[in-house]
Amino acid sequence: MSSSGIHYISWAESCSRSDQTARELGGKSHMVYLGFLGSHPLTILPKYLGQLLMTCWLLIRHRPDAVIVMSPPLFAAIAPVIYGWLFRRPFAMDCHTAAFTHPRFQRLQWLQHWLERRATVNIVHNEALQKLVEENGGKTVLVKDVPVIYQDTEHYPLSDGFNVAAVCSFNPDEPIESIVEAAQNLPEIRFYLTGNPKHLANHVLESLPENLALTGFISDAAYGDLIRRADVVMSLTTRDHTMLRGAWEAIYQGTPVIVSDWPVLKESFTQGAIHVDNSPGSIADAINHARDHSQSLNEQAGLARMGRVTRWDSIKHELSSLLLPG
Repeated sequence: MSSSGIHYISWAESCSRSDQTARELGGKSHMVYLGFLGSHPLTILPKYLGQLLMTCWLLIRHRPDAVIVMSPPLFAAIAPVIYGWLFRRPFAMDCHTAAFTHPRFQRLQWLQHWLERRATVNIVHNEALQKLVEENGGKTVLVKDVPVIYQDTEHYPLSDGFNVAAVCSFNPDEPIESIVEAAQNLPEIRFYLTGNPKHLANHVLESLPENLALTGFISDAAYGDLIRRADVVMSLTTRDHTMLRGAWEAIYQGTPVIVSDWPVLKESFTQGAIHVDNSPGSIADAINHARDHSQSLNEQAGLARMGRVTRWDSIKHELSSLLLPG
């Protein structure tokens, strides 16, 4: 089969950043994931081997002009490296924070850096990662976020009052209990927590107040409508150097955000944003501030969106030049 532009490969069940990056670059996004094998130590090896074979078949079948692969897991980059070497095609790694900080990959940093040096370019999310990759010999492009477009085909039901959309995956770095406590202290505010509730601890489930709804799995269109029409979107992390995808997805819809007060997030979200220390009191204060200053925050979020679109246009041209030089 003839080659077919840029293909973005992610060993994940879903990833908005992968999908949106591929769309912006005129390419295709592929989720390569054997979810039925889970992430148990006894199943991770067959899972990775299966996904490696699926990736090889995908590359043979599509023969892309260039490949972008998400790391972690760093093993996802093995087939693209070989493909690039055999067919002399550019390959890029999109290096997420967990590729460097997750305990599973700490002892494999030598392999992560070896792969970085063989990539045409490494996409990084913040200056700290950019410095780390470049110190280890890799070429980088700083991509803090990518424009997000949702189809306006579904509507998510919201209350008539003040609505807070809390973008969650129920990962260990999310202060879910603080969000729940803040909701308990603000009964007049309606909260919507995204993500699969099966990952939520039982003691937290039992303490959910009536003004907090778990959205469960919803389509991309319904999710886009939720964060577009919510009064404010909240995305929090207890882990430094983490770029919050839910927050920049909201800014691209022109919606104000509440984010954690890590330095990288303070630098990335300067307009239309309120920063918190992840405590219940700080979260509640931020929500009250967002409600009292909604007009000015919406205006700032609109300006932030315009600035990000302009910045992306320049980055998009650079990436396209590196991966599709012809």
